[in-house]
Amino acid sequence: MVDLAYGVPKGLSVNRTPPLADAACPSVSILFTARDEAEKLPAALATLLALDYPRYEIVAVDDRSADSTPSILQAAAQKNPRLKAVRVNELPAGWLGKPHGLQQAYEHSTGEWLIFTDADVHFAPDLLRRALALAQQQKWDHLTLLGEVEMRTPGERVVLPFLAMNILMAVKPWRVSNPRSRLYAGVGSFQLVRRTAYEKAGTHRRLAMEVVDDMKLGKILKQSGAPSGVAKAEKSVHLRWHDGVPNIIRGTTKNFFAAAQFKLWFAILNVVALFLCYVFPWLALPFVHGWPLAFAIIAVAIPVALEAGVDFQFGVSPLYALTSPLGALAFSWMILRSTVVTLRQGGIYWRGTFYALEDLRRGLV
Repeated sequence: MVDLAYGVPKGLSVNRTPPLADAACPSVSILFTARDEAEKLPAALATLLALDYPRYEIVAVDDRSADSTPSILQAAAQKNPRLKAVRVNELPAGWLGKPHGLQQAYEHSTGEWLIFTDADVHFAPDLLRRALALAQQQKWDHLTLLGEVEMRTPGERVVLPFLAMNILMAVKPWRVSNPRSRLYAGVGSFQLVRRTAYEKAGTHRRLAMEVVDDMKLGKILKQSGAPSGVAKAEKSVHLRWHDGVPNIIRGTTKNFFAAAQFKLWFAILNVVALFLCYVFPWLALPFVHGWPLAFAIIAVAIPVALEAGVDFQFGVSPLYALTSPLGALAFSWMILRSTVVTLRQGGIYWRGTFYALEDLRRGLV
């Protein structure tokens, strides 16, 4: 927790980086894959097509969509030559849908730099100029940007900053750029990668059966020797994730047991740690006195202060930090639900396809 308090404020911001001039802009390919994204795709795609950048293309892969996603992409491609629309009709054996879609996007791309993103992410017009400038300035081959998630309900303001705080503590993005550190990072909304570094790391073929493919992309790049870094993007990269806490819980069912490497003991350990750090001190307050009470107050105050800082970064009232026990209980339920459902099913359903747990474990990176 002390490391979080130290690291978050000192993080670089892409918005404070002077943008590249036209002559200094290398070619860029923006890559994403979509399945049944007709509701969110048009608004996000409009921001990608309106970027202020002289040399870029968009390669969008429609991954077996059954809604109007294909027609949205085809209509946009006919109007704007920057956009290439690729259709996947069948998923080959040994692949998850998303990694396969991103692999297809890469194989149809030409850019010197690649940006991996999602079909619902909005980019600011000057984002590419600033992100490329930051990567070149820091001599990074891989840049992950931490953007903003739109929160509309009180429940989302309780849960999402708490999730973000704990992910930050686990990943420690401020240490990723240290070449002596084994820490790595990657988020699905924005990863900028030099093409040659991506190819050296093995492309998404290395991640064919990885559920948390975004984080593991950061891992294989770091392991291959690619200089990596993380910066804040604030509103320059933003999205509306799941609508409401019930949808957040359902939408992450495939993720959290995978994040625990499909290890039951690790998932349980995470739940126990959440209870001891965020719930137990609050429960202990009415029953302790003297020095134990002082320790309990400190144990309550430190997480609250840290989450208040994260809330501030997210544009949420710091008063929501007082709900950290609720955030911990919600996070614990997500982990337990993900674990139980995956074990009960013997695998996961993702993008309309079932993947056996044995195959997922075998495909871990």
